[in-house]
Amino acid sequence: MNPEHRNPDLKPLFLTGAAAVAWALVYSNLEFLPDSFLRLTGLDRTTRFGEALYFFIYEAPKVLLLLTAVVFVMGVIHTFVSPDRTRAMLSGRRSGIGNAMAASLGIVTPFCSCSAVPLFIGFLQAGVPLGVTFSFLVSAPMVNEVALALLFGMFGWKVASLYLAMGLIVAVAAGMLIGKLGMERYLEEWVQQLQNSAVSSEFTSEPLRWHHRLREGFNHVREIVGKVWLYIVLGVGLGAGIHGYVPENFMASLMGSHVWWSVPLAVLIGVPMYSNAAGILPVVQALLGKGAALGTVLAFMMSVIALSAPEMIILRKVLKPQLIAAFAGVVATGIMLVGFVFNAVF
Repeated sequence: MNPEHRNPDLKPLFLTGAAAVAWALVYSNLEFLPDSFLRLTGLDRTTRFGEALYFFIYEAPKVLLLLTAVVFVMGVIHTFVSPDRTRAMLSGRRSGIGNAMAASLGIVTPFCSCSAVPLFIGFLQAGVPLGVTFSFLVSAPMVNEVALALLFGMFGWKVASLYLAMGLIVAVAAGMLIGKLGMERYLEEWVQQLQNSAVSSEFTSEPLRWHHRLREGFNHVREIVGKVWLYIVLGVGLGAGIHGYVPENFMASLMGSHVWWSVPLAVLIGVPMYSNAAGILPVVQALLGKGAALGTVLAFMMSVIALSAPEMIILRKVLKPQLIAAFAGVVATGIMLVGFVFNAVF
């Protein structure tokens, strides 16, 4: 018997328990820090600066705590789902079933728009149909675990559930439509030559022990949160500025549900921007607090994280302009549909 099986490393177990207790204590007392700071400085929440500062001090640790918890849990889950296994699950799947599987896998896998090119190539090499690959490409950044967790924490399960359902519908429909259009010829030639060229392999590695999985969760937090925390703080700072200084009537007139063009405008505004779900959600919360409609703001958020200009530039390495235009058009249409539905329901 492997000695490691007889004497597992208990340190990750103790660290996980201690971190969970500390997380719960801090999260349940988040209002203590901004309240104490305002009392010490003599600032008043009735002033614009005081309200903006309160928003920042309260929301920054809240978002970071939520992100840390979700990333840790998903880091453990990701030890069960490797990129190779993901490709194997999707290869050879028929349209419809494959699109639904790809969109669902996009929620629980650690892939974002920054890894679009290698994933795209890897899926095509493994024989994954183009339309199925696009369902994953839409779902992975747009309907990820971070977005769902933060939406749940900020707006409740109804908003998070409807966002999940609509996001999956957009991802599945976009992939199926692109698959029906038969646009493989609009892949760059060198990518076309790589299709179905991967050599299949069996997964023979031994199952990981739980202390390994927990350690991987901590590594996941260090790598991901360590890279994005600054963007989150900047996003919260922008949200605080909007929350404290932008007049409510202005945002209501620009992004309210009573003007039909607010949803297309929100998508157009979001495309040139670049952020992840964690960085943009504080801005979303601030916009909602200023009277913007939920559907319009969600359309803005989805366009930022699923249709960003930097992602289009990256995809240009493997896609011809015609396919990029089809992808952007289909996804933008789906996002606008989500915005209109949310505005009608909420």
